[in-house]
Amino acid sequence: MAAGCCGVKKQKLSSSPPSGSGGGGGASSSSHCSGESQCRAGELGLGGAGTRLNGLGGLTGGGSGSGCTLSPPQGCGGGGGGGISLSPPPSCGVGTLLSTPAAATSSSPSSSSAASSSPGSRKMVVSAEMCCFCFDVLYCHLYGYQQPRTPRFTNEPYPLFVTWKIGRDKRLRGCIGTFSAMNLHSGLREYTLTSALKDSRFPPMTRDELPRLFCSVSLLTNFEDVCDYLDWEVGVHGIRIEFINEKGSKRTATYLPEVAKEQGWDHIQTIDSLLRKGGYKAPITNEFRKTIKLTRYRSEKMTLSYAEYLAHRQHHHFQNGIGHPLPPYNHYS
Repeated sequence: MAAGCCGVKKQKLSSSPPSGSGGGGGASSSSHCSGESQCRAGELGLGGAGTRLNGLGGLTGGGSGSGCTLSPPQGCGGGGGGGISLSPPPSCGVGTLLSTPAAATSSSPSSSSAASSSPGSRKMVVSAEMCCFCFDVLYCHLYGYQQPRTPRFTNEPYPLFVTWKIGRDKRLRGCIGTFSAMNLHSGLREYTLTSALKDSRFPPMTRDELPRLFCSVSLLTNFEDVCDYLDWEVGVHGIRIEFINEKGSKRTATYLPEVAKEQGWDHIQTIDSLLRKGGYKAPITNEFRKTIKLTRYRSEKMTLSYAEYLAHRQHHHFQNGIGHPLPPYNHYS
């Protein structure tokens, strides 16, 4: 789930240079990490049955690199490779919409938003309250309080990721999500704790870490199958690829929209990184890239620090009637 970290050695991409296709295919050129990006570019290299996937990193437990983990949705595991399989519609191309939840009326993101671009003029669904709810859930779990009451934001179903980062350098601390659309109230509650406590790349979070945490909620929208593996825009689209590896097994991998931009990758580098993360070990040729099935999507992302969470809860405590005491820190005084 999360994209490449500054300060982490960038992944070496071993591939044959593309023939006649210069890294862009008409899409925007790559941009470099801004210093805020934290998770190492992460993909979902889906392995065998039951394997937890990284939405912005490697396979949990085994992969190198740190990124977000994706729990494969029930019932969408594939055959051979056990990865998430996405059956393309009869004809692929721009405008082939695979999964877009209905637009919901929700509060607009606050100025602390790190939202990815949203198509058209549709009102943003992600909100600061969603990040606050995730902090509530984690806080209640760590301190043994009753879980927070049902939140007031929309309960529309969306594919989602919850990402935790920590410290001034915002190191990845946990990230797990799903491409299966879930009602936001239960989905955020579930993946808050899964990403904080069950990301196998990290030990479970502790109370002492709370004040240094950042929480990001990403809602995935506008899934489109495209015929050309270069038909997506760096910094705008997340991509999920499906391919057959050298052993004949179907594999999938994904990067959220921010990954390629934060890593400073162009289209070819991103695709090749996904192939490697997905477990493809043979030389990568331009002919092989053309065999990839690619789905592009967008996301809405909101990020909130623990300090912002405290300020928000202090202001809205009585109005929202959260179902637990305010955290016993001096931040409130």
